[in-house]
Amino acid sequence: MVAALPKNLDEDGFYGIRLESIGGLGAHLAGQVLAETGVLRLGLNGSHFSSYGSEKKGTLLKSYIRFCSPDQIVRTNSPVERPHLIAVFHEALIGREKVALGLRPDGIIIVNSVASPGEIKERLGLPGGTIGVVDALGIAVAEKSRPNMAMLGATTRAVAFIDPEAVKAAIRETFERHYPHLLEANMHAFQRGYDELRLETFPLEGEWATGVARPQPAYGYLNAPWGGMVTNPGNSATKDLSTSRQGFLPGLDLEKCVHCGLCDIVCPDYCFVWETYTKEDGKPGVRLVGIDYRYCKGCLKCIEACPTDALVEMRETEGYAEAHSVAVFPHLEQDK
Repeated sequence: MVAALPKNLDEDGFYGIRLESIGGLGAHLAGQVLAETGVLRLGLNGSHFSSYGSEKKGTLLKSYIRFCSPDQIVRTNSPVERPHLIAVFHEALIGREKVALGLRPDGIIIVNSVASPGEIKERLGLPGGTIGVVDALGIAVAEKSRPNMAMLGATTRAVAFIDPEAVKAAIRETFERHYPHLLEANMHAFQRGYDELRLETFPLEGEWATGVARPQPAYGYLNAPWGGMVTNPGNSATKDLSTSRQGFLPGLDLEKCVHCGLCDIVCPDYCFVWETYTKEDGKPGVRLVGIDYRYCKGCLKCIEACPTDALVEMRETEGYAEAHSVAVFPHLEQDK
């Protein structure tokens, strides 16, 4: 039996899905499982591929899935520019990347968040449409999985023509073959993502102008710089690494801190902030005053190094990093 596609296919006869994520959250695998389900188990034609830079945790990743009728030949392997559904695997991408770019007015966007659909709508700047939220990170922590299976469950529920039982069968086949010890945890995470998705449709108020998701090259033959010129040098003063965090960050309790500096030694991004002061005996000393969370990518190496439990693993909640951050470069703050 072939799955019945919806009537609102694009001009090329496709139903398009785009997954917005960072490396390490499993979006590529989620897209692969979803595409295999539609093509191998539900009789559709389709394609899937992911686009990313360096293949490591924290780097931006987009995964594209297309479905079409079985009598249509798939002759395109380009990014999905006008998706019917967008799933955002990392909430911090909102505001840093144009995650809603190209979304159709009749489409759906799902975000891994504990916020309400209304709050996400405001943060995305959308004039209306269907917004979904699911606490994929919380599910992943509880089930000892990764957010991808919870997001896959939520995406499956939003894509009405995909049979969830067929997706479960694809998950089972994938994990039984490669990671049998993780099968049940991922099955539970998928089901919870499916069940706990909150969808809300808002009336359209204003013009729908999400544009088209078509990134342009930075340079052409008219504006390319001379060879060997570095136009955007890497630096630690302006690079914000917070988008690389996968939902956790180190919490600091200064009352337990002995200012030993072990955290600073293992930190790859020098996000710990120190100050010099004069001790009671008149000698100079150095003490830790906080963390600049803009440069913390959540590797948590500092927690392993801390001998006094002054640093503990915390699930990141909205606003915590901004409220507890201490600037490494305070002069940059004054310049704003």
